[in-house]
Amino acid sequence: MLDLNVITQVKSVLAHLSAHFTFVVERDDSDADATHFSQFVEDVASCSSHITVEYRSGKAFRFYILRDGQETGIAFRGIPNGHEFTSLLLALLNADGQGRNLPDDRLRQRIASLRGNIRLTTYVSLTCTNCPDVVQALNVMALLNPNVSHEMVDGALAQQEVNELNIQAVPAVYVNGDLLHVGRGELGTLLDELEDHLGTDSSAAHEAVERRYDIVVLGGGPAGAAAAIYAARKGQRVAVVAQRIGGQVNDTTGIENIISVPKTTGAQLAADLSKHLEAYPIDTYTNRRITRVDFSEKDKRVEVRGGESFIAPRVIIATGAGWRRLGLTGEDKLIGHGIHFCPHCDGPFYKGKHVAVIGGGNSGVEAAIDLAGICDHVTVLEFGSQMRADKVLQQKLRALHNVDIHFRSQTVGLSEQNGRLNGIDVRDLDKDEMRHISLDGVFVQIGLQPNSDIFKGHVNLTPRGEIIIDDRNRTSAAGVYAAGDVSTVPFKQIMIAMGEGAKAALAAFEDSLYQN
Repeated sequence: MLDLNVITQVKSVLAHLSAHFTFVVERDDSDADATHFSQFVEDVASCSSHITVEYRSGKAFRFYILRDGQETGIAFRGIPNGHEFTSLLLALLNADGQGRNLPDDRLRQRIASLRGNIRLTTYVSLTCTNCPDVVQALNVMALLNPNVSHEMVDGALAQQEVNELNIQAVPAVYVNGDLLHVGRGELGTLLDELEDHLGTDSSAAHEAVERRYDIVVLGGGPAGAAAAIYAARKGQRVAVVAQRIGGQVNDTTGIENIISVPKTTGAQLAADLSKHLEAYPIDTYTNRRITRVDFSEKDKRVEVRGGESFIAPRVIIATGAGWRRLGLTGEDKLIGHGIHFCPHCDGPFYKGKHVAVIGGGNSGVEAAIDLAGICDHVTVLEFGSQMRADKVLQQKLRALHNVDIHFRSQTVGLSEQNGRLNGIDVRDLDKDEMRHISLDGVFVQIGLQPNSDIFKGHVNLTPRGEIIIDDRNRTSAAGVYAAGDVSTVPFKQIMIAMGEGAKAALAAFEDSLYQN
């Protein structure tokens, strides 16, 4: 199944394995796909003398990984091809101690403290760009806690299960049979959810830790990375506290408007940001969720889940923004069951069906174009009298035969049947008339909501939740700055966020020269 070029690359990746790994394959020999899938496993095993394959009888094709004869807790039902191929390679490298996405000691302690025997199952689509992050994070947990096991399931091969569980979005994570998580997620978020769901071993209470710096940057997106780099270049001791490096950029596919970089992807830009941060003496703490801040004293305090506190005289807030929701009754329970935010991940569930895209900006039009290639029909609903997307995208959209566009349209209600969305109520703002549109799914693309809730009462915010800043990125709290999409800076763009991050760092350094 793997071509020679891929095999050559995999051999290079796995060239330095030190442990011995066994792929234990369970299969039904009467299954027409069993031989085909087994060839994939054999091809990967052929890339290293440290990997062998064993076969056992089973109902459905799956394989799990042994390291030096001991179970790693990692299994794949189906073959981890497509976007999940990296998940398999990382599972081997991480199990061998060579991986680059292994968490720091604090996170390892939290993972080891999870209570009980934990059976994790993640249903994925091999075309989903968000699924690998979840699969890889849960594989790491299985490696670090012997009481955790994790199985990736290709939903296309387990259609009966998918239907019985009413799964309409991936990744969908189950813990001991209960739904835990749907959609994009990183290790920190998943760990928070597991702790909330299962609890932790009280005997493994973690000692509080205080970490002191000259500047603490909150957020690892374009604004946060730029702020940290500029601060480090001024000789400041800098910490970045973030859920993930890249932030919202990770969810962007093509990027063509960064000057001097004609084209890149969100994943590549996030990797480049991480690489640039590593070039400086910057301490990066990822997979952290802020639980409390105190900006009232000269030394600001930022507390994160797990007992860590970050203390510095200057803080730069660059926490970015997340997808804005419709705010309608019943929306929360329908997310993943007809309401979606990522067309690349969840679009394949709607092959041959009717969906709507709410929003006429760049992200909305790009979503509609992608979905038109999958779905029978796409309805685009724009609140304004014209679309805000770039003209080139609008031209592509209007050339599609299975797309209709409605302006001055406000989605005001949701209807469902058997726990799934089956339609929306839309108000025509010009005629003040209501109509119901029967459809199978909705993809919400109405912009971003600033990630600023934790800062309410500590810095001044606009009614929209943006942190108010002056021309030097200062907030209402002395020694606290904000940059990027979380702030009032107009035009939420990567280029602008980078410049704002740099400006915030320079302002913070300049202010420090005149303060005791």
